[in-house]
Amino acid sequence: MQGVKKEHRVLVTGVGVVSPLGPDLSSNLRSLLEGRDAVGLVEAFDVTKTRCKTAAQIPDEWMEGALPRRRSSDRSHRGARMAAMALREACEAAKGPTPELIVVGTTSGGMSFGETFYRRLLAAKSRKGLARLVGNYTPQKPIHDALEANRLRIPAQIVANACSSGTDAIGHGFELVRQGLRTCVVCGGYDPLCELVFVGFDSLQAATPEKIRPFDKHRSGMVLGEGAAFLILESERYAAQRGATALAEIVGYGISTDTYHLTQPNPSGIGPKLAMQRALESGGLAASTIDYVNAHGTATVFNDATEGAAISELCGRVPVSSTKSMMGHALGAAGAIEAAFSVLAICQQFLPANINFTEPDPSWEFEIIGNVSRAARLNYALSNSIGFGGTNATLVLKRV
Repeated sequence: MQGVKKEHRVLVTGVGVVSPLGPDLSSNLRSLLEGRDAVGLVEAFDVTKTRCKTAAQIPDEWMEGALPRRRSSDRSHRGARMAAMALREACEAAKGPTPELIVVGTTSGGMSFGETFYRRLLAAKSRKGLARLVGNYTPQKPIHDALEANRLRIPAQIVANACSSGTDAIGHGFELVRQGLRTCVVCGGYDPLCELVFVGFDSLQAATPEKIRPFDKHRSGMVLGEGAAFLILESERYAAQRGATALAEIVGYGISTDTYHLTQPNPSGIGPKLAMQRALESGGLAASTIDYVNAHGTATVFNDATEGAAISELCGRVPVSSTKSMMGHALGAAGAIEAAFSVLAICQQFLPANINFTEPDPSWEFEIIGNVSRAARLNYALSNSIGFGGTNATLVLKRV
C-alpha cells in the first residue's frame, strides 16, 4: 500500500513591493502604519471625459535605474521596471536564494504599448518602432526583462485569472513547494495603470468620482492603482540549509468559481466563502483561528456586499480591512501586494487601517479597522481576492 505523500512547510523568506505607497517594503510599511492616502489625479493620460479622474500611481522617478541603462526608456515597459524592483528586493531580503521558477499574475501586462501601437498605426505617419511595441506588448515580456535585470535564468509561468491572478500565482507556488515539486519559487504579480482598463471600469460605472470607501455604508465604487510584489517561497528544509530567516509561513490556499455573472459576484457570498473554507481546510484550521482578514474590498456596492456576507457568515467578529482604501485596486497585482501587506502585518503585529471609513454597513458582523491602524496580536491572517467571471482565491498566512 502506497504511503501518504509528505507535505512540506512553505516559508516566506523574502518580500519585495513597489506600490503607490512606496518604492520598497519599508516605505510601504510606514504608509500602512500612517494610513496614507496615495490616490490622486490621473497624470498618465487624459481623463477629461471620464467620471472618475483619480487613481493611485507610482512616480516614474521611483523606478529610474530599475533596468540596465542599455535599454532605452521607450523600449522598457513601466511594468518591467516595477517588477524588476520588487523582484530585486525580494531576492536580496531572502539573502540570495536559487529559485527554480517564477510564477506571476497580471491582467494588463504591457497593454499600454498596445495602445501606443494602435494610435501610431492609425496616424500612419511612420511605422518605425512598431515591431518593438508589439514585441514588448505580451504579458511575459516585462517579466523576462525583470529576470534579466536580476540575472535570473529561470522558467516563467504567467497567470491571468482576472483580479485573483496575484493570489493564484502565490497559491500555485505554494502548492509546488508544499508537494515537494520545487524547493524554492518566486511568485507574485505586477500590473501598471493603463488607459484602456481605466476607461473600461469607468464605462461600467464601477469606478467612483469620490473617495474609495471599502465596506462603508456609503461606498460608491473603486479606484484603480498599480504596482508589483514578489514573495520568495522555500521549503523548510531548503531554507534551513541556506540559513534563511522565515518572515511568515503560508499554510493554506483555496479557490472557487461561482459562475454567476461575467462581472457581478453572486450576492449570496457563496464564491468567496468557498474559497476561504477551502483555504482553511488546506491548512487544517478552523475559521475561529483567523486574527485578521485583508479583504479584497474594492468598495463597489456588489463586491463588498458579497465578500462582506461571506466573511461575516464564516468568521464572525473578525477584524477586517481593505488596504485598497490607501492605494486603489492593482488588479492582477493586488493579491500579491496584499499578501505582502499581510506578511508585514504578521511580522510587525498590527492591523492595517481601512481609511475613508465613515459608517459601517449594518448587514455584517465583522469589525472594520476604520481609518487608524493599531497594534494587535496576529498569529493567522487571511488574504482574499475576487475577480470578474466569479474567480475567488484565498491565502492563509501564519506567524513563525
